[in-house]
Amino acid sequence: MPLRVTFLGTAGAVPTTDRNPSGIFVSREGEGLLFDAGEGTQRQMMRFGTGFSISQLFVTHLHGDHVLGIPGLLQTMDFNDREEPLAIHTPHGTRRQLKSFVNALGNRPSFPVRISEVGDGDIAYRADEYEVRAFETDHDTRSVGYALVEDDRKGRFDRERAEELGVPVGPKFSTLHEGESVELEDGTVVDPEQVVGDPRPGRSIVYTGDTRPTAATIEVADDPDLLIHDATFADDRADRAAKTAHSTARQAGEIANRANAKRLALMHVSSRYAGHTADHEEQAREVFDGEVCVPDDGDEVEIPYPDHGD
Repeated sequence: MPLRVTFLGTAGAVPTTDRNPSGIFVSREGEGLLFDAGEGTQRQMMRFGTGFSISQLFVTHLHGDHVLGIPGLLQTMDFNDREEPLAIHTPHGTRRQLKSFVNALGNRPSFPVRISEVGDGDIAYRADEYEVRAFETDHDTRSVGYALVEDDRKGRFDRERAEELGVPVGPKFSTLHEGESVELEDGTVVDPEQVVGDPRPGRSIVYTGDTRPTAATIEVADDPDLLIHDATFADDRADRAAKTAHSTARQAGEIANRANAKRLALMHVSSRYAGHTADHEEQAREVFDGEVCVPDDGDEVEIPYPDHGD
C-alpha cells in the first residue's frame, strides 16, 4: 500500500527562486492529504503532479508562508467543479481568523469547507487504518505539529503451520487471520495465536511545522519512519533560531535521534543559505545516524513498511 510524501515547498519565511513556501503533500492509497499551503501551493501541486483531490488540509499555524496559498487553492478547486467537502484543521483559537481569511475575497467556495480546531493530543482525523494526531509545538504563535500514524497490521499467517494442524485450505484460513478460532471436522479447535504472528507496526510520518525543539515531537509516534522537522538555521545562527522560535539542523538531528526516527528531512530552510545546505546535512548527521536530507521542491519520499523485504 503506497505511502508517499511530496515536498511542495521547502523554503523558510522568504521564498527563493528554487524553493516555495511550506507545503507537504501525502498520498496514501489514493487519498491525498495536504499539510500547510504557502503561497503558490496550487501551482506546485500542478507542477509536481499531485492533483487537487485532497480530503484534508492540516494547518500548523497561521503565518503567511504556511497559509497564503489557501484562498487560491480553494478557488481553483471551485473552478474545477469540486463537490466533495474539504476539512481544514487549525490550532486552537485560530478558527475564526482562518475562516475570515478563507472568505476574505468574498467568493465562498461552492463546496463545503469545514474548519475545526485541534490541540496537543487531539486526533485531528481518523481514517479506517490510520489517524492524524496533533501535537504541541513551540513557535511564536498558536501552533501544532501533525503525525500520521498507521494502525498495527495483522501478524503474518503461517500457512504451513495451519496445514500441519489440519486446517483445510479455504475460508478457515481467513477466519483465523481475522482473529477467530475455527473448529475442524474431528472437533479440534485451532486458535488464531497458533498460526498468526504478532501484530506488525504500521508506518508513521511526523511533521513539526515551525518550532523550537520539543519533547512532544519525540513522544507523538513510536520510531517514526520519517521526521520532517524545522531546520531554518545552521549552527551559525543558533541564537537567531532560539529568538525566532525555530530550530537548527543540529537540533532537528538531536530530536530525530531521541525519537529513534529512521529518516530526517530538514525543512523551512532560511533563504540566507540559498542553495548551500551542506552544513545543514553535516550538522544533523553529527548527532543522528539515520538518513538525512534537505529536500528540494518536488522531491518525493516513499515510506516502506518497517518489515519490508523480510
